Amino acid sequence: MQTKLILRIDDQLIERVKSYSQRTGKSVSQLVSDYIRTLPEPGRERGAEKAGAVLTPIVRSLKGSLRGAKIDEEEYRRHLEDKHR
Repeated sequence: MQTKLILRIDDQLIERVKSYSQRTGKSVSQLVSDYIRTLPEPGRERGAEKAGAVLTPIVRSLKGSLRGAKIDEEEYRRHLEDKHR
């Protein structure tokens, strides 16, 4: 069931979210709903997946991407040195 919600928001933020809405093809209502879903449930610690926190879409897409990788600190340091030469 969906219910109407009235929000009082600064004019500049309204213009910003409307512009973002047009660029992404999502309604302002959907953007607000998506944001609220990322908030932790009352009594749960933010960012603690074990506590049931909701992952953002970007983090969810990256989850597990390094599973099985054998990268240690020394390899990462060499990567950074090569990258910034």
